[in-house]
Amino acid sequence: MKTTSVTRTRAMIAGLVAACVGIVGVAAAGQAPVAPGLQFFQVGHWVYNAAFQTAFHVDGSTNQVDARVALPGVEPGAQVAQGERSGYVVERSRITVFDKSTLSVENAQEPPAAEQPVVLEVAGGPYLVYRNAGQVVRLGDPAATVPAGGPLSEPAVTGDGSVWLHRVDSGALCQLPRDAKVLTCPAQVEPGHTGALTVVDDRPVLVDTTADALRPFDQDGFGPSVPLGVDLPSTAQVASTTAGGRLAVIDPDRARMHLIDTAGLDKRPVADPVEVALPGTGRYSGPVATARVVTLVDQTRNEVLTYDSNGARRSVTKVPGKAGAPRLARGEDDRVYVENQDGSQVLVVDGEKGSVVTVDVGKAADDQSGERPTGSTTTTTPETTTPTTTTQPTEDRKVTTRPTPPVARATAPGAPGDVGAEAGDAGATVRWDAAPPNGAPITAYHVSWDGGSTTVGGGTHSARLEGLANGVTHVFTVVAENQAGRGPGARSAAVVPLGVATAPDVTATTSFAGTTVTWTQPDLRGGTLVHYLVQMVGHPDREVTGTSVDYNPYTGALGSLVTVRAVTRYGPTGSPTSLGRPGTAVVPTLMGLPVVKFLGVRAAGPGRVVATVDVNTSGSPTTCELSSFNLEGRPPVKVACAGVQEIGIDVPGAGPGVTVSLTLNASNANGNAQPATWQNPVAAGGGGGAGRPATSGGMQTR
Repeated sequence: MKTTSVTRTRAMIAGLVAACVGIVGVAAAGQAPVAPGLQFFQVGHWVYNAAFQTAFHVDGSTNQVDARVALPGVEPGAQVAQGERSGYVVERSRITVFDKSTLSVENAQEPPAAEQPVVLEVAGGPYLVYRNAGQVVRLGDPAATVPAGGPLSEPAVTGDGSVWLHRVDSGALCQLPRDAKVLTCPAQVEPGHTGALTVVDDRPVLVDTTADALRPFDQDGFGPSVPLGVDLPSTAQVASTTAGGRLAVIDPDRARMHLIDTAGLDKRPVADPVEVALPGTGRYSGPVATARVVTLVDQTRNEVLTYDSNGARRSVTKVPGKAGAPRLARGEDDRVYVENQDGSQVLVVDGEKGSVVTVDVGKAADDQSGERPTGSTTTTTPETTTPTTTTQPTEDRKVTTRPTPPVARATAPGAPGDVGAEAGDAGATVRWDAAPPNGAPITAYHVSWDGGSTTVGGGTHSARLEGLANGVTHVFTVVAENQAGRGPGARSAAVVPLGVATAPDVTATTSFAGTTVTWTQPDLRGGTLVHYLVQMVGHPDREVTGTSVDYNPYTGALGSLVTVRAVTRYGPTGSPTSLGRPGTAVVPTLMGLPVVKFLGVRAAGPGRVVATVDVNTSGSPTTCELSSFNLEGRPPVKVACAGVQEIGIDVPGAGPGVTVSLTLNASNANGNAQPATWQNPVAAGGGGGAGRPATSGGMQTR
């Protein structure tokens, strides 16, 4: 009896969902509209097509356009968000509201800022997050505009409909609950730390790119941190959720993607991070994660790339249509929708398999009655580089003519999108997305600030600015130009360039009384010293105002690396601080023995490798012997050694990717060092070693 009841309930729910989708299709075809009060399950994706001046709904399960709303006069590049009953066409100057049941325009409202917001389609929303202006707009019920008080990083959303925000100027981590009209900020990021928000197992987590750690938090503040296992830059791009238990993070500076196991947040065993080499030159959109797949766009090649959670590539698909940065969005149906710049094409990514279907929006709209195919699958797997296209069979083809849209006279371009600035030492890097060209190619971008300006070419979307005053707030405005003139400007959030103190000279001495670390005061680059940050393996970090610190000799610090950085402030107490460059020293052993380790091994020609080693001589002349298991009894290479240097050795059969076994012995007047070993693949010539070095005698050699 109970089983029958559950089955009937599921059937009723499935029927209701199917009925809703069917009614939308009927309305789109010009027949009777649905009842105004009917609730809709949010599937698929809305896109605005500038040529048709129409918003279209793409159903990812069928790859068909099943609804449309005429919206003349909307600017190219507008986004479309959907809520339970309404859709919202979001421009820089207005937000147009239409009814999803009647497919008719209802009203328009003014946005709080003239910038392209981040759109969040979630329960209680949708939300628009204006990052530069620090404003959050809830378009759902109850509608609200909530000030955040300052610029924001990419937001994250948990399953209860809460929006989580990171104030990049103050470091505050804030929550906007589903029905709230004010923010609560339960956690605070330390000054000088950068990071991005994500959600793991429906918990908000800060990816701290300064500490290289996952830091979960809630209304009670931060929980225990978990090391990432990789070194991330402040420019890292982080997925808003995980795929298969791994968090996707793009390092654009190195064209790499890291897939990081998040099991450590639940105190479970953690697998090593997976590193994926990416094509392109470092400009990517995404990553966006679904249940099993990670999707990103290589903006250099204008290609959609999909990977599984283990880093295996699933597909490569060219984005058709006009060039420009495509827009990615994850749907509630666990698919990723990729729009090209003018909304003429939508690529639908399967969230389980990573396959991609390209939907021609205009053609699919003409064929929505189903007589003609509406999508084709274009996938390139690692095994083949030839795209394969699969088109549904055609029967009783109905020929439909579509009037050619009139060609408008070119006008000045629109405002550039997503203008951002990253401060450096006496400079800043400004980046932006392409501006709508409005009928003529962009010929130049003009970047201006209080005290200067510069111009770059129309195909460039970043500018490195030098000679800025440290400790002074700067806001940058970017204006696009074409043959018709200059368009409106878009501004960055305020940034403050800070001088980075140089590295101090560090010395470490050890005796039976203890270990003492001393250093010289570096060049503070115009800042005021706050303190020195001293770090050593096995010890808590220390903040020291002097130029020396003592350690207990029996805590396992011998042979460890000690790092000292100056922390400086620009302005009065409470002003922004800057973390200086590191000065380092190796703590000598009590007996004065050498300390040796491998830094890498690379190929130097057929059958020859070069090992990069680091030798702490402990103040005594030292001799190194490099030998290999592959040498078959040949004598080792013996050289005088000190500090970081390269030692070449002939190893039969060695070459890039070939695993070699090397042993490094060192001795001085006090005796023999603990040997270091290497058993890993050889890197290509010109680079460092790959893989994780072996260990010997209980000591990790790297």
